[in-house]
Amino acid sequence: MSRQVVCPRCRKEGAVQARPQTPREVVAALIRIAPFQCQSCDHRFLARRVSPTGSSSLVERREHLRIPVRLCLSFSGGKVRGEGTVLDLSLGGCIIKSETQVRVDDIFYLEIVVPEDEAPIEVAAMVRSVSARGIAFKFLRKASENKRLLTFVQSQSGSTSGILSKAVEPTVAS
Repeated sequence: MSRQVVCPRCRKEGAVQARPQTPREVVAALIRIAPFQCQSCDHRFLARRVSPTGSSSLVERREHLRIPVRLCLSFSGGKVRGEGTVLDLSLGGCIIKSETQVRVDDIFYLEIVVPEDEAPIEVAAMVRSVSARGIAFKFLRKASENKRLLTFVQSQSGSTSGILSKAVEPTVAS
């Protein structure tokens, strides 16, 4: 199992490697130092790479850990309304299964039903891709601005830490 990276700001584990965004981060990548982003406080920092693989590693392209879930949701946007099942959820987006026809770049209002007896988590999202795996949505606001989403994903990531690496698939970078 790979080591957990601790955020230097909030001291929580679970920071993930991120895509280099600045010239400093690109240069650091040449000496096996990678940018990381904390899933709790959104802080970006540099640290030694977790994975010994090359720069095409999925971990380096993905900004957020995916959490495998099975949650019901409904969505609407313009004249399109639909229902489906959330298969993967992250702080940056989700993948759903639905029979509703959507197009890339369509914007929807999602209502994700959480297992607790609470109101659904509401988020605005854009369709990133449509494939056999499902519809991939990118959330339009950072999860740190949606406390309920942030709390839910953090609670689920703690209980699924043993299977997080199996949840990462190359279909969509969230």
